[in-house]
Amino acid sequence: MGLYVETRIRTDMDTLWERTQDPAHHQRWDLRFSEIDYLPRPPGEPQRFRYAVRVLPFLTVSGTGVSAGESGGADGRRVSVLRFASPHPLSLLAEGGGYWRYVPTPDGVRFLTGYDYRPRWGRFGAVADRWVCRPLMGWATAWSFDRLRLWCEHGVSPARSLAHGVAEPAVRLLAVAGTFAALAPSGADGVAGAAPWALPALVALALAALLLLLPPLPRTPAARRCLRTPPGRPTASSAAVRDPALLATLERP
Repeated sequence: MGLYVETRIRTDMDTLWERTQDPAHHQRWDLRFSEIDYLPRPPGEPQRFRYAVRVLPFLTVSGTGVSAGESGGADGRRVSVLRFASPHPLSLLAEGGGYWRYVPTPDGVRFLTGYDYRPRWGRFGAVADRWVCRPLMGWATAWSFDRLRLWCEHGVSPARSLAHGVAEPAVRLLAVAGTFAALAPSGADGVAGAAPWALPALVALALAALLLLLPPLPRTPAARRCLRTPPGRPTASSAAVRDPALLATLERP
């Protein structure tokens, strides 16, 4: 099962292309990468790159990849494809590939990706990928796409978006904890049994559910704003979600 994410960004094609193709910009907004560096490229050859992902403060997983991009003709469409691989034994992602498509719209660009990869670690890796890694990768891709959208549409820098993404859930959590603390019995009142705790617990749970359902603030990135499955009905636009022919021309890194 491949991963798919789509968003609409109200910006011009050149700005979006630069912020996704320039590695210095790309690593700023994409949560999946800590570092991206282009390697020297001989004329006429695809672009090779090196990437790194900081999994933990003391653990960085690295790999290499190859990418290529092209314009789609008079309609202004563009496409970028890549293949990647990591020899690091602690990387669950052994190798994979995918594409970015840029489809002009009357008010901006329809930006979408489709990609897949082969996990390592045998049966354990397959289970870990299905239940942990793949959902996390899908969420991180969608969250990053919305972070990119905020940068292009509203000038919210990726660093500020990250701060919003951390601060807003923290404030909501503090609101729940503060509500519970304000309503909780104190001193000897709480010794009689569980009954005195029932009301504050129920109020805190209700508030937590409400805050979970409320949408994030407009300047806070949110994966929920992105489409996570390809359009289901066969339409003229459905060709945009197929693997580009260019992807088949790339050799594995």
